[in-house]
Amino acid sequence: MVAALAAGCGGGSDDHCGPEDAPAIGLVAAGDGVTLTYGGLTGGLNRDCPAADAPEGVISLTIAGTGDGGFITLCVSRPDLLAKQSQALALQIPGGTAVEVDVVDVAGTVAGCSFAIDRTKPATGSATSTGLCDNGASTAGFALELDGALSLTRTCGQTVDTIAVTLRGRVAVAKQ
Repeated sequence: MVAALAAGCGGGSDDHCGPEDAPAIGLVAAGDGVTLTYGGLTGGLNRDCPAADAPEGVISLTIAGTGDGGFITLCVSRPDLLAKQSQALALQIPGGTAVEVDVVDVAGTVAGCSFAIDRTKPATGSATSTGLCDNGASTAGFALELDGALSLTRTCGQTVDTIAVTLRGRVAVAKQ
């Protein structure tokens, strides 16, 4: 039975597929008096951030979710590697080479202020997964964990500034 489960995982580091006990809502961007919470994540093999060195059949994985009047979008260039090891969070430079896990967008609205990713400042940190099988194609979904930092532009009426936030949490990702 374990061998059959491992075979179904398509090379993942776990002997199971799926998010296990990961909550549906669990990613949090927090800093300087603001907390944005995201969930309802889905992942699809959409070819949005392909890696030039990806083996044949490995398609980039786009992960998107909603929360606090906004959304979060990530793109994993090599889901086959995310299934096995930690991958770096970064911001993709237009026309540049693919990054491991691109923080495409983070946005939200809290207490009358809107927040959007500040692409002029770097994102740092890491992403890990458990239960990620078949390079993200499994209908079982998986669990995603982020531990990173980035900057958001905060707009409150006429006041606009930039704040540093951490982006952390563990959350279930369903198949798109």
